Order: sequence, then C-alpha cells, then structure tokens
Amino acid sequence: MSTRIVKDFGNGHYIVAFGEDRVYTTLTSSGDVVAGWLDLIYRIHRRRLDTLVVGLDVEWRPAQSRGAAPGPVALLQVCVGRRCLVFQILRADYVPDSLLDFLADARLTFVGVGVGADAQKLSAHYGLEVANTVDLRYFAADVLGKPALRRAGLQGVVWQVMGVWPEKPHHVQVSAWDAQRLTLEQLQYACADAFASFEVGRRLYDGVY
Repeated sequence: MSTRIVKDFGNGHYIVAFGEDRVYTTLTSSGDVVAGWLDLIYRIHRRRLDTLVVGLDVEWRPAQSRGAAPGPVALLQVCVGRRCLVFQILRADYVPDSLLDFLADARLTFVGVGVGADAQKLSAHYGLEVANTVDLRYFAADVLGKPALRRAGLQGVVWQVMGVWPEKPHHVQVSAWDAQRLTLEQLQYACADAFASFEVGRRLYDGVY
C-alpha cells in the first residue's frame, strides 16, 4: 500500500493517500485542536457511537542508550473513518479532558496491533485510560481461522484482511518521534498505522475481507 501526501493545507492539515483512500489528517501539539477534532468526530458519528471502531496507535521517544527502556509516548494516533489525528502529546501545551473522556468512552472500540500495550503506556505516562480495546492480531486470527496471525505484526494482519502490504520503512520506525517538527515521512508512517488499524477493524466487524 503506497503512502503519500497529496495535499498540504498548511497549519497542520493534510490529505494523506493510501492507495485509493484519502485520509484527512491533523498533526498538532495543541490541546485546543485535539478538543475540536474530538468534538467533530462525536458530531459526525453521534447516531452510531455504540458501533464505532477507532484505530489507535502510539509512537514513543527512542531509548537514550542501547538496552535502555523506550521513553514515554511521544505521539498518539487516532483514526475514525477517513479522519486521522496525530497528536504530539509529549510536546502538548496541555492534554484536554475531552481526550480522557474519549478514550474512556466504553461505547467505542479501539483497535490496533498490540493496542493493549499501547493503552498501558498511555495510562502509565499520562493517566489516560482506554476503556475498550481489541487486539487485531487475535481478532483477525479468530475471524479468519488463522491462529498464526496471533504472532503477526500490523503488516501481516493488513495483508490477510486487505490484501495489501503497507510500507513501514525501518529508518522511520526508529526515528525521533519526540522531534518538535515531524518530517513528512514520519507523518505518513504515523497516519498509515492508525488508518490501517481502523480499516482492518472495520472490515473484520463488517465481514468484508
């Protein structure tokens, strides 16, 4: 699945393309912008919140030395439909209460590969509790009847469900996610993970795979 920026509106707003899909993406370290994005999501999806699937992923500050534990979560990525939020939470002016409420909303289903571990990091570093998580590895393994998927990464799960192989360049994966300004490659990578998680979850729940 090729990933590219097809439009930069300025001010942290982009359209990121994944094959034929276009995702409206917001990159920010502003708590006010996050609150506005979440308000928009609730207004758009207010009639079906109890069935809403949300792609969730995080990136963390690289370890300071070989063998050291990774640093705190630097980036939080959330995707609903064709809208993605990339929140530089480590550099945020503040974390809005509405984000705490959103993640704790038990009507929503947060999906991702290793999403339980991501939720634990958010709780440990920021006191953000994710109420309802579904790990796509186990979900896909059960739905597709392929137990080996329980040990797969995101690329393997996406391949089995969507029939495409997402790009995950290693040099971007290990890059400085705590940078004040992310590169366009980092933005594409972060958005791709959240969108792929959402789309795999949606397809599995809808029976489209």
